[in-house]
Amino acid sequence: MSDTGYGDFEFERKFFVRSLPDVVLTEPDPVLIVQSYFLAAEGYALRIRLQAPAPREPVPAGAGVDEVLDRMGDISFCALTAKGPEISGTRYEAERELDVSVGLSMVRLGGDKVVKYRHSLWLGTDGWVLDAFLGENGPLIVAECERGGPVTDLTIPEFCVTEVTDDPRFSNDSLAVRPYSTWWQDFERELAVKGPRFLESFGHNELGAS
Repeated sequence: MSDTGYGDFEFERKFFVRSLPDVVLTEPDPVLIVQSYFLAAEGYALRIRLQAPAPREPVPAGAGVDEVLDRMGDISFCALTAKGPEISGTRYEAERELDVSVGLSMVRLGGDKVVKYRHSLWLGTDGWVLDAFLGENGPLIVAECERGGPVTDLTIPEFCVTEVTDDPRFSNDSLAVRPYSTWWQDFERELAVKGPRFLESFGHNELGAS
């Protein structure tokens, strides 16, 4: 993102989603992503990402990582990424594209894995992605809005249940070592007691758009 004047930083807000909205059906096919974390501690992360068009036959929710890798077919993107801790929706991120065969071999050899389908769509002037996780992180769905600068004055679509931008449990590197299946009940209890929330430190939030 060096062309934005912010250098190697990403700006995003995240939201918990109950189910994929119908609007994603009108967008291009999702991609299948496998991320392997060789470091995930104290907000710092070092990962390899493999990305390929979603296979025609859906990957079973309980499929192992090796099975997912075998189903990926032609991998269209592979990169090594270093990340720093997230602070107020901002995170350092430096990425280097890798040779696919090298990245695939490294993912097979080690690291804590995250597997997900990624759906992309435009809502108004903002690009959104919805990640539907598989394996131990299923059936978690997280929506993200990312911009070239701070994500302020956001129109939040109605499929977003509550904001989790500042909840470290929902970062991919955290999910790799502490999957959603191990703490979802705690989160649901918190949500039932406290109700939905949308951070007010990012300017005006307009709720309910789809």
